[in-house]
Amino acid sequence: MQREILKYLHDIKVSIDSIYDYLGSKRDFNDYKANKLLRRRAERELEIIGEATNRILKINPDIEISDARRIVDLRNWVIHGYDKIDDVIVWGIVSKDVPKLKIQVEALLTS
Repeated sequence: MQREILKYLHDIKVSIDSIYDYLGSKRDFNDYKANKLLRRRAERELEIIGEATNRILKINPDIEISDARRIVDLRNWVIHGYDKIDDVIVWGIVSKDVPKLKIQVEALLTS
């Protein structure tokens, strides 16, 4: 795999790990919703994940990241639609989609 793609995959992994660090083991939606700093941290990491995914797709559009286009679209929504961000949707992404992405990225990094 190209070195540049590996760098972007590493960036995605770091952002995912950061989201996990921010949320801690408790992972409570009410805590998330009540903590603006926590929400902004998670949103920023999702922006990074989306931008890194976009750069990977420009190099190799056939990369094995499911929902890669959706990840990029999420990045655009968080950045450009900042005033329409729905905490419930972001929480769902962080809770359900990010763990799946973590598995895929780790597999790509070790292949």
